[in-house]
Amino acid sequence: MGEGDNEQGYHFNVMRRAIAVIDEHQQDGGETLSLEALAAAMEMSPAHFQRLFSRWVGVSPKRYQQYLRLGHAKALLRDRFTTLDTAHAVGMSGSGRLHDLFLRWEAMSPGEYARHGAGLVIMWGWFDSPFGPALAMGTDKGLCGLAFSAETGPEAAMADLRGRWPEAEFVEDPAALAPLVTAVFEQRGETALHMIGSPLQIKVWEALLRIPSGQVSTYSEIAQSIGLPRAVRAVGTAVGRNPVSWLIPCHRALRKSGGLGGYHWGVPVKRAMLAYEAARAEEGSERREGAVAGS
Repeated sequence: MGEGDNEQGYHFNVMRRAIAVIDEHQQDGGETLSLEALAAAMEMSPAHFQRLFSRWVGVSPKRYQQYLRLGHAKALLRDRFTTLDTAHAVGMSGSGRLHDLFLRWEAMSPGEYARHGAGLVIMWGWFDSPFGPALAMGTDKGLCGLAFSAETGPEAAMADLRGRWPEAEFVEDPAALAPLVTAVFEQRGETALHMIGSPLQIKVWEALLRIPSGQVSTYSEIAQSIGLPRAVRAVGTAVGRNPVSWLIPCHRALRKSGGLGGYHWGVPVKRAMLAYEAARAEEGSERREGAVAGS
């Protein structure tokens, strides 16, 4: 993925440690930690720690803490995007725009899905990402899998994705996947998605694609949006079975109470993703406001 890839993983490892420090401090009833206190906990100078965070997410450690605080998810939910509001949703025609990323997708037919991947050649490769090591998988039609191993470990991530399509042929080919993966994490350009799942799962995953970055929805709202208001439990299961994490944003689905719920690749990764998106969304809003003020 080009120069600086290992740097992304380093940033995420530091961020994981910072989350643990922030959580421990919050549980003790503490307020926002100072830059100096966080830097000391990370065994870094304040200046280096500030630069690292700003390069990773575009905001200061102090502001980033606001997005990591346990109450932030409830605030997001209070002002949430409703998936029933289709006027602002990505169209379900098989293409849509997410940030500056143009996404095309194609769903596997039910008959193909029932064959458990027989006849499919699935390429795979490991990449660095803002959320630690990422395992990508794809067919000639687009990405079909994206897993994060920072919490689960690489062996578990590989076994998980391979187990979804046990009859497929798997070929290591990171070079073929690199352009697609780069577009996903840089959120620009064009990438393709090959949805391999049951009809219900694909409906749920398409609903997730409607939730804008920096916002959230609930499992019950997602169930309503696909016309199955009583199937909240089944919807939750389908969210958890999403094979293309981050791109299909299952991390934006919360419990009605505002609780984070679970996350297939570890709740710390989910929290990092939500905080990362919230920070980026605010940064973009401030840039737009500055441009308007200066015009």
